[in-house]
Amino acid sequence: MSDLKDVPVGAPAAKPSRIPLPRAALIGVLALAAALAAGHFVAGFVGAGSSPYLAVGNTAIDLTPLPLKNFAVETFGTYDKFVLLLGMAVVLVIVAALAGVISRRAVLPGQLVIGLFGVVGIAAVYNRSDLGQIALLSPVVSLGAGVAVFTWLHRILQPQFFDEAAAEGPNRRKFLLSSAGVAVGAGVAGLTGQLIGSSKDAETSRAAVGKLTPVRTSPAIPADADFAKLGTPPFITPAADFYRIDTALVVPQVRTEDWSLRVHGMVDREVTFSYNDIRSRPLVERPVTLTCVSNEVGGPYISNGTFIGVDLKDLLDQAGIQNGAQQMLAMSVDGWTSGTPVEAAMDPNRGAMLAIGVNGEPLPIEHGFPARLVIPGLYGYVSATKWVTDLEITTWGAKQAYWLERGWGEQGPIKTESRIDSPGGGFADVKAGKVRVSGTAWAQHTGIAKVEVRVDQGQWLPATLSTEVSKDTWRMWWAEVDMSQGVHQVFVRATDQSGYTQTEERAGTVPDGATGWHSTTLTAR
Repeated sequence: MSDLKDVPVGAPAAKPSRIPLPRAALIGVLALAAALAAGHFVAGFVGAGSSPYLAVGNTAIDLTPLPLKNFAVETFGTYDKFVLLLGMAVVLVIVAALAGVISRRAVLPGQLVIGLFGVVGIAAVYNRSDLGQIALLSPVVSLGAGVAVFTWLHRILQPQFFDEAAAEGPNRRKFLLSSAGVAVGAGVAGLTGQLIGSSKDAETSRAAVGKLTPVRTSPAIPADADFAKLGTPPFITPAADFYRIDTALVVPQVRTEDWSLRVHGMVDREVTFSYNDIRSRPLVERPVTLTCVSNEVGGPYISNGTFIGVDLKDLLDQAGIQNGAQQMLAMSVDGWTSGTPVEAAMDPNRGAMLAIGVNGEPLPIEHGFPARLVIPGLYGYVSATKWVTDLEITTWGAKQAYWLERGWGEQGPIKTESRIDSPGGGFADVKAGKVRVSGTAWAQHTGIAKVEVRVDQGQWLPATLSTEVSKDTWRMWWAEVDMSQGVHQVFVRATDQSGYTQTEERAGTVPDGATGWHSTTLTAR
């Protein structure tokens, strides 16, 4: 029978019903879940980075103003990406719910909002240099799933003409069942996509690399290379404790059989190396301390490891660097770039490496497996590209790397700095009298000559230094100071082997690293 049987001839058509507010909001949230899950499912086949949620997140990282990005690193540390994804999720849920609310009478407003989301996702994937055209399938499918689910659920609750009994009876039950089906389907699709993507991970490939045996080994590390018993870090940083600062929302999964390194640009001949090419070369081993330019005075973003790999100079010599070359533009598999002075990369005394291992094992996946750059004496943003796949020899004027485009310095030499590690915590209580303080100092590729400490405005006192392992590694120190009862501030400063002593003047991390004396406040009782 026609739905118009009780409508008098010539009477105006009934207005569409208004969907109850909670159900309208739920429609928007379920459509969002379906869209993200569908995109993540397809991304499992065409590449994890094509998931619209992650692609938009990566784009957000790229477009974030530098002061805000620095604030995120300083405030959230290595959890900055988690905070970003969580914040995105909250915003998306709120907007999706609002899309449902504004569509209580008509489906079109919500469809337009979802369409806008879809366009943003497509644009984010399209603009990723590390993704091919097939990756666009993920946001396109995501858009289609979102619009389809939104439209379907909306029509269940809102027949063409309002029938309160129908809406609260069969239609309501159908909506609840359909909503549950969408929720379960989204969960299954998202999880399946995650599992498929995980099946392509690099862990199996890493395990198959086997033992890395360097031909040129580093000297044995002396027992007094650190003062860990006195509160300093161990000389060698365990892989699990190595700092990690990068822009990758998802750790790239690159198998050795899929990896290659291309050297091109201002070279006599373009060359490409496979992992086996690198693995079969004579390997060298060097202890190197890596430092992030985002490290504030006294900050934690510094770690030390024994890296295994090949001399970068040998690879560049095989390509033949042409006159006038200034910059080695390194690209990661995810499209991130860094620019290193060619002079530093080619300096035989600096020991620049293409590393494939650290601390006796293949590189951890989150730290660059299968291969990364390690160039002593330069901050990581110009020297330590992880998951590196491309080296273009060029000039500073021709190309700008990721962080140079965002206002950071060009050369990136690590500054002479020192830190108090113990007593830690900022406002520690100590026993009045002789108080032992200890910490770390670094001046990679120059070396630390001495460390001094002072209490309040007293005299500078020399600290005992650990044995120097290499000019490219940190040194530990300790000292005893006299401290009367009360609140005191302890300062530390280092002098490097060029004769330069740390400046007291405080400067932030931008554009080329922080400066200033680190201090800690102690209460002697």
